[in-house]
Amino acid sequence: MTHKQRIEALVGLLLGMFVAFLSSTIVSNALPTIITELHGTQDQYTWVVTATLLASTATTPIWGKFADLVSKKLLIQLSLLLFTLGSVLAGLSTSVPMLIGFRAVQGLGLGGLQALGIIIIAAMFSPRERGRYQGPMAAVMSVATVAGPLLGGLIVDTSWLGWRWCFFVGAPLAVIALVVIGRTLNLPVVKRDVKIDYAGATLIAAGVSVLLIWVTLAGKNFEWASATSYELVAVGVVLLGLAIFAETKAADPVVPLRLFRDRTMTLATLASIAVGVAMFGGAVFLGQYFQIARGYSPTAAGLLTLPMVLGSMISATLSGALITKYGKWKKFLVVGAVGMAAGFLLLATTDHATSMVLIGVYLFVLGAGMGMTMQNLVLPVQNNVAPSDLGSASATVAFFRSLGGAAGVSVLGAVLSSHVTELTTEGLANAGVDMSKAGGSGAGLSNLKELPEQIGTIVRASYGDATGRVFLISGIIAALSLVAILFIREVALKDKSAMQQLDAERAARGAAEVAAVSGAVIDSEMIAEVDEIEDRVEASAPSGRHAAPTGRHAAPDLD
Repeated sequence: MTHKQRIEALVGLLLGMFVAFLSSTIVSNALPTIITELHGTQDQYTWVVTATLLASTATTPIWGKFADLVSKKLLIQLSLLLFTLGSVLAGLSTSVPMLIGFRAVQGLGLGGLQALGIIIIAAMFSPRERGRYQGPMAAVMSVATVAGPLLGGLIVDTSWLGWRWCFFVGAPLAVIALVVIGRTLNLPVVKRDVKIDYAGATLIAAGVSVLLIWVTLAGKNFEWASATSYELVAVGVVLLGLAIFAETKAADPVVPLRLFRDRTMTLATLASIAVGVAMFGGAVFLGQYFQIARGYSPTAAGLLTLPMVLGSMISATLSGALITKYGKWKKFLVVGAVGMAAGFLLLATTDHATSMVLIGVYLFVLGAGMGMTMQNLVLPVQNNVAPSDLGSASATVAFFRSLGGAAGVSVLGAVLSSHVTELTTEGLANAGVDMSKAGGSGAGLSNLKELPEQIGTIVRASYGDATGRVFLISGIIAALSLVAILFIREVALKDKSAMQQLDAERAARGAAEVAAVSGAVIDSEMIAEVDEIEDRVEASAPSGRHAAPTGRHAAPDLD
């Protein structure tokens, strides 16, 4: 592929990634309206989001493994088709269970888009050259993640559109990305003998799904310390244990466990979990804070997150350009992790009355940290692994980032819900209000306007004060990410793309095979010549009692 072709293909890939991340957050501000119109319950409210996260997280490593075995172009086209189909069907849903099912289909395509986007970019560009494009990649991810709630709010607030367009809006963009990729992406397909690890793929998906179901429902449908909770954890751990066993026996495992012998791979995986919490948890709970605690509309809530978007875009672009220029990446990851931890810890000091200017500054710091960390974190992994393992390694990092997001949203949501209940009960008691008039613990966006003014004010203040604890936990997790990054050994970035490395490896193997064959021919010719000389000597040498000639008539010394 020429440079122009690679840039054109990159545009299509970025458009696909934009659609993927946009779909993850676009429903967050629209869900109260959706659940009300489709007559859903509070449990179904959670599952509309969880179904997509479950499907995408569980299938991410599987898409990555297939990328090492078959055509990457075919796989990303299939991902886009699945995503588009799921989006259109979700928009046509007439009940919440139907919507949840189609959101799962959407999630299958989303998992492929998340994993294959970074894999294909790594195949086209060298690790060092890739830094130049990390800015646009991180900008796309940041804008899509934060713009989702903004766009969702605008759609819901626009009477002639309606909530169904939250799902329809992504379909045309996905189709455009499909056409662009079909015309521009021309990566060679490496033919290999493939043995699909169906057992490992099934067990990984099942184990991850069970654990995500546990963290999603615990604290809501059953207590964290309950028989149901213990049973789900036990089933999830057993399934993942069987998956690990299956991977050790598989000829071609979905997640090659040998990758984790590399310290860089293991530490980057741990750090990626915190990035997942930052990306997904930050966007979800910021939207709730602005709408519930501060009383802003869905559209305004989206606009108030713009400082985080700007911080991410600026830092990602600058750090990417500097990484390409100098070939060094670690200091940018360290600074990014420090910024992410600092941003969360600053937000942890906020309550329902904090100055919006201060919150904007804190969000800018958080966004700057995220921009330096999000995409740059996969660079050392892609730089370290063999080209043949590029898909599996990249998808594993993306998988744990997505897993961190899914688990983080669920766990942090449970923490928020519990703390809101405590603060609301305390506030109502101090105000001398009967708790039964507060509409129960489910008071929130969906029924906040129905509450009496005094109770509504107390609930809003409780949400605002409780959100700080969520950001405090996120800050601690981000600090753990910083520790992991500090222990990653810096290796200079390579100047060859994955496809160029594969070409070089194949050329080297071909040269070695030619040399081996040439050596074998030479050896066989020499052996034949020696045998011929020996035959001549034996035929001319005297036998029996006659002595062998000496002097110049002696037989040649074959030694």
